[in-house]
Amino acid sequence: MAVIKSIRQTLEHIENGNSIMIGGFLGVGAPIRLIDEIADSNITDLTIISAVASNPYETFDIGKLTKKNKIKKFIGAHIGTDPNLVKQYNEGKVEVEFNPMGTLIERIRAAGSGLGGILTPTGLGTEMEQGREKIMVNGKPFLLYPPLKADIAIVKAYRADKFGNLQYKGVALNSNPIIATAANLVIAEVDEIVEVGEINPNDVGTPGIFVDIIVKGNDLPTRKKVYEDLWINAHKL
Repeated sequence: MAVIKSIRQTLEHIENGNSIMIGGFLGVGAPIRLIDEIADSNITDLTIISAVASNPYETFDIGKLTKKNKIKKFIGAHIGTDPNLVKQYNEGKVEVEFNPMGTLIERIRAAGSGLGGILTPTGLGTEMEQGREKIMVNGKPFLLYPPLKADIAIVKAYRADKFGNLQYKGVALNSNPIIATAANLVIAEVDEIVEVGEINPNDVGTPGIFVDIIVKGNDLPTRKKVYEDLWINAHKL
């Protein structure tokens, strides 16, 4: 059964050097309050696993961790949307492990399913082959990737009940349900916390058995204002 904690209490579970999976895509469906608090804490030397690195207006999402030099290694598909991370990578300050996006997600899914890895033709004949075992199946070559698991997963959901069942909304359905299965400790930042039974079983995106800690994030109107202000400041509206 999940435990409801404050953000400050939750940070006590995160240590220097941890590997952390973070849900969302380019800041959308991302646990922005927890990211902000980690950025403002003394926690450092993190390995961050996420689909892409993003840095809208330099003060948002994973880019905030980059700007404050919290990241030791980034595992993802793309870093070009975070100029600070690109700079740190080129200067040798941050290690980056690139994965094709579909491969990254399937590696995480494999970890959550207890599989030994995935076979994919994606990356054959490219730099992605380097250091990878090539396996022939039915006369066709595939690259073998190991499963990808983290110390901690931080997901963003719309609602949680007090058992930990999570309901997602909109684009938060991207990587969040998958990474919730592939970490030793799963933290869910949610808009609302409700009683058990208030979430229709058909709407449960992550069963509570996977969730360890529930954190109350911004409510829906506050989140909407955060994103509106972000896009106005970035001159996109």
